[in-house]
Amino acid sequence: MRGITLAIAASALACPAVAFANAGAVSAGSVELAPYLQCVPYARERTGLQIYGDAHTWWDQAEGRYKRGFRPKIGAVMAFRPTSSMALGHVAAVSRVIDSRTVLLDHANWSPINGRRGQIERDVRAIDVSPANDWSQVRVWYAPLGDLGTTAWSVAGFIYNERESGSPLGGPRVLAAASRLPEVAVMDPKPSKAFTQAFANLAEPATTRPAASRPVPRRTVAVSAVKTHDPIAAAIDRYGS
Repeated sequence: MRGITLAIAASALACPAVAFANAGAVSAGSVELAPYLQCVPYARERTGLQIYGDAHTWWDQAEGRYKRGFRPKIGAVMAFRPTSSMALGHVAAVSRVIDSRTVLLDHANWSPINGRRGQIERDVRAIDVSPANDWSQVRVWYAPLGDLGTTAWSVAGFIYNERESGSPLGGPRVLAAASRLPEVAVMDPKPSKAFTQAFANLAEPATTRPAASRPVPRRTVAVSAVKTHDPIAAAIDRYGS
């Protein structure tokens, strides 16, 4: 078990930008290594680029789909080339452009913080150290040093959230970053002439009010008094009092 633990630790140190996808499945004794956030899903969330797969494949995958270039822009992805110590490469989002050689990055799983990898770092510094100022080599802030790292990492370039054709993608992050909201046409509440004509035949038919009828006189029936039969009165009439 000790050999497994040392091998895992060595791999983690050798790949500062790479996280184990199934780290939770690897155990050393009774202690399991918890999975942690990788750079790829975080860069996708921050920029809106719909590219999947290992970081070192992003530059080639973007060809023909997204614009690419060699100058940093806010919201672009800085695509790092793979190296022997960072086999899967790395991707980071440009959050600010300070000057021609300095940018700030948002990225995940670069610096171990509090002894843990997979941490998110916001607005950390990266500088271009290439002789031609073409951003082909950069040094990046490394938290354990409290300063820029000493390694000059190789960069393939920047992937922009724009179609290769030049038309905007129109995703939620593009609209959120727009300088103004798109104009919305105001609908006329009055129906158009064509609409009115199309439904003219469906109108309710006109109705006429019937003429007022003459009042019918009420018939009154005279009710004659009905003489009630009283047997005592009848006997008196017949036989006398």
